[in-house]
Amino acid sequence: MTRRIFIRGLGSYLPEKVLTNSELEKMVDTSDEWIVTRTGIRERHIAAADQATSDLAAEAAKLALADASLDAKDMDAIFVATVTPDMPFPSTACFVQQKIGAGNCPCVGVEVGCSGIVYMLELASGLLERGPYKNILIIAADKLSAVTDWTDRSTCVILADGAAAMVLSTEEKGVRAEYLGGFIAANGAGAELLCQPGGGSRNPATEKSVAERLHFLKMNGKEVFKHAVKDMAFAVDMALRRCGIGPDDIAHFVPHQANMRIIEAIAEYVHIPLERFVAVLQRTGNTSSASLAIAMDMARREGRFKRGELLMPVAFGAGLTSSAAVLRWNG
Repeated sequence: MTRRIFIRGLGSYLPEKVLTNSELEKMVDTSDEWIVTRTGIRERHIAAADQATSDLAAEAAKLALADASLDAKDMDAIFVATVTPDMPFPSTACFVQQKIGAGNCPCVGVEVGCSGIVYMLELASGLLERGPYKNILIIAADKLSAVTDWTDRSTCVILADGAAAMVLSTEEKGVRAEYLGGFIAANGAGAELLCQPGGGSRNPATEKSVAERLHFLKMNGKEVFKHAVKDMAFAVDMALRRCGIGPDDIAHFVPHQANMRIIEAIAEYVHIPLERFVAVLQRTGNTSSASLAIAMDMARREGRFKRGELLMPVAFGAGLTSSAAVLRWNG
């Protein structure tokens, strides 16, 4: 018999420094009007030079644990999704384990781009459903400013830093939401449309790779936009089918906060009113896999969700990956 899975705690962290569009105007050939018109973003948070991804992740984890009224030592496993790890190895999850004072639980790294939080919901729920795990901490964190080419106005105006965490549990005690199911997928044929070419085994760090700026994020924006809309729409449909519900049953869609134009296009593509989509990217920018969980945390603190409502996180990321989940909000 499988067990029900609950989100018992939720927390998010944004670095202190805020980078506004007007400040970006002084750094690159752009303008506030250009950025807002094309992305909807007005400001983003940037981590300090001495803050690593694990530092952001640890802050979000502590908030989620406090929200769940649990200690780090209560965690049976830690999952961390990131594309900007502290270093290629060991897993950033191991650094987080040490920083929050968790026990010697398994630590798992997840590298699926902006789909990370929903991927972890699906993967971790499998462990919880069958036992012996009872509590799993999942964290999405990225310091995208570390791989941002500040001379490329097509990407630097979008990217930002942040982290979010959820405590998943089989215990129905003071829970925020119940995980009802989801869908995850990937299309490797589009892997090079959104990537960081340098630093791995294909293009190890050399003077040439640095000179060619291969260690910064590269994106074919036009193609990524098209894939994002179609793939997220498909993920929404599949998650709804798996849970046996329709789009009208979902009170709030919580999409990856990449670009307001993408969110608007998805709403139109799936014929769902835009007002049912949660959007906070005006204040946060694109924080990769943490973005939708940050949006969910901000929305719940603003009182947007009501007890019993169904929510749908939906994301798209490098890989090309896509994902969607169905949650029943508890408060």
